[in-house]
Amino acid sequence: MKTKIFIDGSEGTTGLRINERFRGRDDLEILPIAPELRKDPAERKRLINASDITILCLPDAAAKEAVSFVENDHVRIIDTSTAHRTEPGWAYGFPELSPEFRERIRTGKRIANPGCHASGFIALVYPLVREGILPADYPVTSFSLTGYSGGGKKMIAQYEAEGRDKSLDAPREYGLNQQHKHLKEMTLITGLSRKPVFTPIVADYYSGMIVSVPLDAGLLKRSLSPEEMRDFFAGYYKGEKFLKVAPFGSEAESSGFLSGNAASGWDGMEIFVTGSDEGRLLLSARFDNLGKGASGAAVQSLNIMMGCPEDTGLCL
Repeated sequence: MKTKIFIDGSEGTTGLRINERFRGRDDLEILPIAPELRKDPAERKRLINASDITILCLPDAAAKEAVSFVENDHVRIIDTSTAHRTEPGWAYGFPELSPEFRERIRTGKRIANPGCHASGFIALVYPLVREGILPADYPVTSFSLTGYSGGGKKMIAQYEAEGRDKSLDAPREYGLNQQHKHLKEMTLITGLSRKPVFTPIVADYYSGMIVSVPLDAGLLKRSLSPEEMRDFFAGYYKGEKFLKVAPFGSEAESSGFLSGNAASGWDGMEIFVTGSDEGRLLLSARFDNLGKGASGAAVQSLNIMMGCPEDTGLCL
């Protein structure tokens, strides 16, 4: 029997990419919505309750409204918005973090998809806090480079418009007031006791991102060299299909550069550990903001919920 799927918000950037990943799958029945009814509450409610799994690709307020439409107890929700990522009762959709995270996704009825910047940050910081290497009160800083597709249709149109503003030709910092919407989940999920200082940067390329976290080894509970830190992550994520820890020194293959768009179109994540023997470490996660940072992660969670291979329909 096919699993009935409804995508509420299927015309957005994330929804369109999810639909691409569903092509050719004969285990799913996609419940369509007429274009003129995409914002009709009654039709959305009908389709949500007719589905086995509904994927929400909506702004926060609309996502909360959609959850309120659920009347049938069997309906399971994957929400790609920010609305429920730190809400009690919602599983966080990052199965690689621990067996407990994967099990909550497998059995849960409400799954919150991680944010794109948050995915890279949490992949780097959560294992260190969990294993007692990084103090929970460490003054963490992070910067993130992303392609403009992360800003959705409005930003995509802005960057791809003829005669656009010349300021778009150069990378741009934003979130300058340190109130970025991903900070709450970045802090809560990792177990940090203080919010990180976070600097996101959007640049003139379509998709792909690198999230980096610099660390001072002397301030860790257990001081590790860059190579030892790399081996720690390789052991922590051993056997995971979606997370690959690069061999130590592999950045030399690209002359010491890490390109932000190198993972575009891919649904996995690469982790790099670099630094100096003087105790300065740099942890970097490279992935596609539309892949492991959004739609790829949602499809991975759906596959876990359905009990099929996690990489079904995905690009690895």
